Amino acid sequence: MATECGARLAHIHGDCFGIREHLLDEHLRDVARRAADHAEAFGGQDWAYLAGLWHDLGKYRPGFQRYLRAASGTEAENAHIEGGAGRVSHSTAGALLACERFGTPGRVLAYLIASHHAGLYDWHSDSSSLEMRLGSDAGRTELAEALAAAAPPILDHGDFAPDLRTVPGGSAGFALWLRMLFSALVDADFLDTEAFMDEGKAAARGAWPDLSTLRTAFDAHMAELAAAAPDTPVNCLRARILAQC
Repeated sequence: MATECGARLAHIHGDCFGIREHLLDEHLRDVARRAADHAEAFGGQDWAYLAGLWHDLGKYRPGFQRYLRAASGTEAENAHIEGGAGRVSHSTAGALLACERFGTPGRVLAYLIASHHAGLYDWHSDSSSLEMRLGSDAGRTELAEALAAAAPPILDHGDFAPDLRTVPGGSAGFALWLRMLFSALVDADFLDTEAFMDEGKAAARGAWPDLSTLRTAFDAHMAELAAAAPDTPVNCLRARILAQC
């Protein structure tokens, strides 16, 4: 179902049933929620939420909206991915905003946001480094255009106050922690996009047994095998190894 012309969109999907449009505000909030859920297990939910909220901030740009609205059919399914011919950058704006709001700690969010379609950037390297990208005139233009068009609630970071001293594992654990946050964001973006593009595939993901159910079935199966196994040295060793797993 098509929305009103002025609505900001995240994705467009066209098929034999018509055109469907994914509202950008809705996508950003849903990705933020999903990312926070993924990261809660290691205490990164606040970082992940804001990364999700700002990951596609550049899509508010009029140029991106014109590009997206011009796309149709199956071509629109990949319209959120940067790097192809004629595509319009959309992930620099949120990264720059994070650096402006939070200074050095904001670089964590910048890494996540700017890299969410391309893999984690190097900060210092060549002309494709994150430092160069964030310092470019094109990046500043993207941010200015996005801020002018974005919904104010999306720009509100609430009481988030990043403190790198609380990173699990300290400096030794930073690289792993950053990659865990990155995974939380990328998975959240993929799953929310899939839920819009392919509702059937997304629904099927919830049809599998959870790990607790699988563990119960596995334990029952292994107990049955162990009960019927001959009392041999090899089987005794197998049983001891299994008991330690």
